[in-house]
Amino acid sequence: MILLRLSSSSSSPTGQLPRNSPQNPTAGARSRRSPPQMAPPAMAFQALTLTPLPLSLPNSRRRVRVRVLAVAADQTPPPPPVPSSEPANSPRRLLRELAQRKKAVSPKKKHPPRRFILKPPLDDERLTRRFLSSPQLSLKALPLLSSCLPSAPLSTADRTWVDEYLLEAKQALGYPLAPSETLGEGDDCPARHFDVPLYLAFQHLDPSCERTRPRHVRNGHSRLWFLGQYVLELAFCEFFLQRYPRESPGPMRERAFALIGKKVLPKWLKAASLHNLVFPYDDLDKMIRKDREPPSKAVFWALFGAIYLCFGMPEVYRVLFEAFGMDPDDESCQPKLRRQLEDVDYVSVEFEKRQLTWQDVAAYRPPPDALFAHPRLFRACVPPGMHRFRGNIWDFDSRPKVMDTLGYPLPMNDRIPEITEARNIELGLGLQLCFLHPSKHKFEHPRFCFERLEYVGQKIQDLVLAERLLMKHLDAPGRWLAEKHRRMLMNKYCGRYLRDKHLHHYVIYGESVQDRFEHNRRLRNPSTTSVQQALHGLAYCVYGKPDVRRLMFEVFDFEQVHPKAV
Repeated sequence: MILLRLSSSSSSPTGQLPRNSPQNPTAGARSRRSPPQMAPPAMAFQALTLTPLPLSLPNSRRRVRVRVLAVAADQTPPPPPVPSSEPANSPRRLLRELAQRKKAVSPKKKHPPRRFILKPPLDDERLTRRFLSSPQLSLKALPLLSSCLPSAPLSTADRTWVDEYLLEAKQALGYPLAPSETLGEGDDCPARHFDVPLYLAFQHLDPSCERTRPRHVRNGHSRLWFLGQYVLELAFCEFFLQRYPRESPGPMRERAFALIGKKVLPKWLKAASLHNLVFPYDDLDKMIRKDREPPSKAVFWALFGAIYLCFGMPEVYRVLFEAFGMDPDDESCQPKLRRQLEDVDYVSVEFEKRQLTWQDVAAYRPPPDALFAHPRLFRACVPPGMHRFRGNIWDFDSRPKVMDTLGYPLPMNDRIPEITEARNIELGLGLQLCFLHPSKHKFEHPRFCFERLEYVGQKIQDLVLAERLLMKHLDAPGRWLAEKHRRMLMNKYCGRYLRDKHLHHYVIYGESVQDRFEHNRRLRNPSTTSVQQALHGLAYCVYGKPDVRRLMFEVFDFEQVHPKAV
């Protein structure tokens, strides 16, 4: 490249007078008033000076010589300053400048996160060693408890927390201070393993804590709260159904929310003196809601998941009403006033005399020759007045087909044949109640519909599916399980399972909605979902939790719909 430069020492680029010439006296003053000019960026100028080139201008202006510049801007950074010891034409300096120019400047590459980088699979020996050392496979007689243990043995940091703080948690909850390994004999006693789930229950994900970041601690805690939320819902569902036999499920849901809603959970933790274990460095009363409620909710749910695994549902009631001091008769727990239909029919004798307390619900044991697995709960949902519907058209026409599809009645070992016959009669009445839409008898009798059975069925199917997911996916964190649980129990899926078995044809609708439902399928879909949940509630009351598992995973096959990837 040849660069031309025409210069003259007495001319300006625009043909005007120089800034400091005697013919332009105001230029100096302007230059003194104007702000200092910014220096041009560093450029490498290469030019060749030739003789001045005269240009012809109008007569009004004096003939001046114009300097024409041709500039080539080089964007490469300037070479480093030449040391004073090297001459200007030193070969070492030229080589250094050449290396500086050849250096390529590439943009910063964004590497993928480490969790997306494919890792080589573990070899058989390491995989076997990992599974054999995992506590999740240690209890063959208690598969649910074993699946909720941490995926790796506790570390030294975990043992340090157990030694320092676990006694305080046990004292607040009312448990003996001795290690849990001394409570029973043999590994078949679930209470012997209470210390580990109780430790995991308090390890909510704190970004500032290094101890809660290991995978076995983080996943173990999240799996416990995933189970504990459904344990709490089922506990209050059974309690309120037996405590208020004439009430619809709407007020019961409001009572349960007022007691275990996320807004009041910090208050319960502070009432039991457990807030110092959840927030060791913060004042609970001065924290804002978004920092206070999520850890409190996670710890509260996980705590009852651990208690349910090791001690069962009666201990859940004791901790709720004794350790935390919950009062269902408190003014803040009362539902909003609504127009309640008059219940003119009678209820079961044990509900008519007095209002049941939590001790009655927790300590109740059904007699050995009881008709049902949960006699009180069945009688709270299926009133004795249901016997007036025996022998109607549905009982003769639809009930045998429904029982044949569901595989009822199940074979039972009863000493007296009359017990078997009575159970089958009550089962048929419960099935008729499951298919009885509220539009039929809602205004004649508020309990002659599937609302109460639907309430208990919704809670028991949540708990049964949560237990199955925990035992099926040992390495999955709680949030992944919660998303899979939610997608498998969506309302449109529950109703579809029932329609696939062609059981929706046997639902009894009132005359006011029969025509509308026949011409609009979307109006009928919520009813099929409610019938599906009521069937699960009836199976739980009559035959217990194993029959709910049979209906969900064998008859209706709830796992046939795979959720989207999380």
